[in-house]
Amino acid sequence: MKFGSVDNPELIDFTFPKDHKETKRVLNLVKDDNIPDIYVGCAKWNRADLKGFYPRGTKDELIYYASQFNAIELNATFYRIFPPEQFAKWYEKTPANFKFFPKLNQEISHWKRLQDTKEVVENYLYSAVNLKEKLGTIFLQMHSNFAPKDFNRVVEFIESWPKEIPLAVEFRHTNWYNDESVANELYDLLEKNNISNIIVDTAGRRDIMHMRLTNSTAFVRYVGANHPSDYSRLDDWVLRLKEWKDSGIKEINFFIHQNIEKESPLLSAYFIKKLNAELDCNLKVPKEDDEKNNNVQQNLF
Repeated sequence: MKFGSVDNPELIDFTFPKDHKETKRVLNLVKDDNIPDIYVGCAKWNRADLKGFYPRGTKDELIYYASQFNAIELNATFYRIFPPEQFAKWYEKTPANFKFFPKLNQEISHWKRLQDTKEVVENYLYSAVNLKEKLGTIFLQMHSNFAPKDFNRVVEFIESWPKEIPLAVEFRHTNWYNDESVANELYDLLEKNNISNIIVDTAGRRDIMHMRLTNSTAFVRYVGANHPSDYSRLDDWVLRLKEWKDSGIKEINFFIHQNIEKESPLLSAYFIKKLNAELDCNLKVPKEDDEKNNNVQQNLF
């Protein structure tokens, strides 16, 4: 994932933003003693991107990936709308606790730019629902040049989205978050329609990293810089997620990208270990059994 990549990450100020004042209010509305559902994964499962992750002789990459992680951010659906049979095959290959979080197709977000998308959305969902209970939150990612001047398109799209299917949205134009009046109108729209406001944490775009949740689900897309600071940034995330857990969050969806994707599983393992310790959860640590059995020490750098 190249979005927001920089050549010199050591020069970036990675100071974590304070919580938005409205986030705690949103979480307190649903607060109880239940433990949140937590899903952590990568963006892809193919061997070409995740070099070194698969044991020699692995015949089916998805089956192995799903034995190590409980979620995948399914970016492949951005480039093509797969037929229902393909989603059904993915469903059959994965365990009961596994979830897919597919990206909406580029025809919706980038070509039509949310205008006259009813038919293509229906075709997309007709296929995606074959994941049944393994279908997690679908997410919409808009082009970085999609600005608030087209806010009316966002309103129409959000209000027409089927309420029974969870949706999260990501904006990349800075004015969605840094024009206060626009931001407040956007947050209000998302909150009223129970849509998750995606948080993107990447080195070169600190201007769009917000801490405003609009429902009880945190959907975080984290982009490492293949630099030692990746660790401390994830440490900050663990602390923030612990605060949100204490405030009543119901679901955490956290997807780890790297500019060099082959390191994503290693960084994910570090993050999951920290989550298990601090949030008192019991997520599987990817490849931990392999490391113990082979006494292998794996390092990112």
